[in-house]
Amino acid sequence: KSCCIMKASELRALPVNELEAKMTDLKEEYLRLRCGHVSRQLADVIMIKKTRRNIARLNTVLTEIQAQQSQVEG
Repeated sequence: KSCCIMKASELRALPVNELEAKMTDLKEEYLRLRCGHVSRQLADVIMIKKTRRNIARLNTVLTEIQAQQSQVEG
């Protein structure tokens, strides 16, 4: 589970394929959390917010990496 907040500096050190795998895992967990919240089985509602923020942080790092690669190519 993504109980802890991932730091952007830690994410930048990871390879792209690992970042994409983390993104898939986080999106699946976010879906599970939302479904649990709707069915009133979720005890910690704050986890939804933390997971959503982690997804956004990961998206930001992936976008930065893609921008750097396009600058190198162009």
